Amino acid sequence: MTSSCQSIHIIGSKQFGGADRFYVRLVRALNASGHRALAVTRPRTPISRALNGIVEKVHIPMRNGWDFLSVFAIRRLVKKKHAPIVQTYMGRATRLTRLPRHSNAIHIARLGGYYKIKGYYEHAHAWIGNTNGVCDYLIRHGLPASRVYKIGNFVEIPPPTPPEELTELRASVGIPGEAIVLFSLARFIHVKGVDDLLAAFALLPSEVLGRPLHLIVAGDGPLRKQLLAQADQLALPYRIHWVGWQDSPSPYYHLADLFVCPSRHETLGNVILEAWAHGLPVIATRTPGALELITEGENGVLLPCNDPPSLAKGLLEVIRAGVSQWQNLAQNGYRTLNANYSESAVVGAYLDLYRELDGRGS
Repeated sequence: MTSSCQSIHIIGSKQFGGADRFYVRLVRALNASGHRALAVTRPRTPISRALNGIVEKVHIPMRNGWDFLSVFAIRRLVKKKHAPIVQTYMGRATRLTRLPRHSNAIHIARLGGYYKIKGYYEHAHAWIGNTNGVCDYLIRHGLPASRVYKIGNFVEIPPPTPPEELTELRASVGIPGEAIVLFSLARFIHVKGVDDLLAAFALLPSEVLGRPLHLIVAGDGPLRKQLLAQADQLALPYRIHWVGWQDSPSPYYHLADLFVCPSRHETLGNVILEAWAHGLPVIATRTPGALELITEGENGVLLPCNDPPSLAKGLLEVIRAGVSQWQNLAQNGYRTLNANYSESAVVGAYLDLYRELDGRGS
């Protein structure tokens, strides 16, 4: 029987963070490669809107992890589409995807974090981790090593932002033309360490190399008011620029001179890959993801987590090193991206895995 699609991709998130953006990129790229991938999302979400007019979509409510109506809706969809591969993302979608024993479909759970396994993931047939650390974690929690696979993330290489647009953006944000610009993008939650970045930035001089020093912060989240209050208390309102959540942050990456990832924990760090894709040097804290991506001093700089004085000291050293050193870090980062995290390599790895699993069954 001919399949009406070759894989079904299910995600239950309502956000549009790094993991959600990767889902959109992967589903789009699979279809662009000629593989028919069906997107299953909750209705009226940023993920669904990002896929409008691009790929085939189905909406299933997935209201919570106990939504039994959605369990049966997923089963009906898999049966109707005859897809040999069903891939789920994160806990809610994976928990709700309960294929009957007689189903010929292979359920792959894709994890981009150290999530709770029991009750959410054991029932899948295979598991993908996007880092070595995640794969080791899955095996330590009792999942069979022979069915655990590592496939990393990729980001798209963006087109350049026109110079006139950057000039207008700089003026609209209120950044002097001669300023050195640091950029950070994150959800405003504790683990992302934005408060550490603010505390570190307050320790930096207002000028370095004879140029004013400014910081752009993109993002939003439950800690927004707290972070704005912190910036006011640190007397930094004129050198920190809050630009809100950005569905398309490329112009801000292109406007910046350096990218800072101050997280307290990061499984991989899509923002690091995005910064490299935009030709930026990266300064990151020593999270598990950053340690897998960055070779110290070669394609980035690694600094202690949850330590604003050390972050400030490291930032100042990188800034004072000057443009040639920034360019060297950025070029090496771009090479790392192309060698290990390109779209063709990652999509190829997924397609190879689908063929392997479909060939040997569940």
